[in-house]
Amino acid sequence: MSRESLQPFDRVDLFRQEVEAFTAAARRALPDAPQVPSCPDWSVADLVLHLAGVHRTVARLIEQRMDALPDPSTMAGQLPRDMAGWPDPAKAPSYGPMPESLLEWFGEGARRLAEVFRTTDPATEVWTYGADRTVAFWVRVQTIEVALHRWDAELAVGTPGAIDPALAADAVAQTFEVMVPFRRAMTQAPPGAGETYRFRRTDGPESWTVRFDGPDLHVHGTSPDAGEGVDVELAGTAEQLMLYLWHRTPADTLAVTGDRTVLERYFTLAPPV
Repeated sequence: MSRESLQPFDRVDLFRQEVEAFTAAARRALPDAPQVPSCPDWSVADLVLHLAGVHRTVARLIEQRMDALPDPSTMAGQLPRDMAGWPDPAKAPSYGPMPESLLEWFGEGARRLAEVFRTTDPATEVWTYGADRTVAFWVRVQTIEVALHRWDAELAVGTPGAIDPALAADAVAQTFEVMVPFRRAMTQAPPGAGETYRFRRTDGPESWTVRFDGPDLHVHGTSPDAGEGVDVELAGTAEQLMLYLWHRTPADTLAVTGDRTVLERYFTLAPPV
């Protein structure tokens, strides 16, 4: 599936597809739970546990129309009996053996969340950590997250498959609309001094030009001609840009022109989390 502009129902379909692919990759890791190279603090078991907890938390948030984030630690009490005390997020990475029941538990939560997305009006108001306070926010961010972690899981057991181009482009836009402001606030990132970056998509028409001014992030446009006079430009496919911005792949996977010292400052201004 690849569309120029993803709608909520498109994202629900993609969410389901990515969940299936993530499950297949995690099953290939049984029973060893190898380390995830792109998330070295986690094994595949930790990755499964993380997503399973997030899915249950978001489903509960939407089902109960909550105006605050529920305590994620309450999810631990719902683990399968043979998972009691393992994996322990405080002692990650948690290596195998990883029981089949963990994947079954993950699948239950993912199916529940997909059904919540399918049956809930995307305009329904709920708590989020962005300016958009609707269910559509969660459909978008969770589709991106499961695609990213599917890529992580596949990397742990072999070669990752491609990310849908429209989804990857949406993830790039969402990075600047939601994640970078959130990361900067959460980590008390240093103020910008006018550093300007252009991220140009080579498999589509979009480009994103962003400028860090003091505490603020300004997105100047998404047209190919936007962002003249930038300090540094990074060009690649939507997937390559997404993976770089999510700190999965290095800048040398992209075509880089401009000031390398400004490039090296990017993840100081937009700390990965």
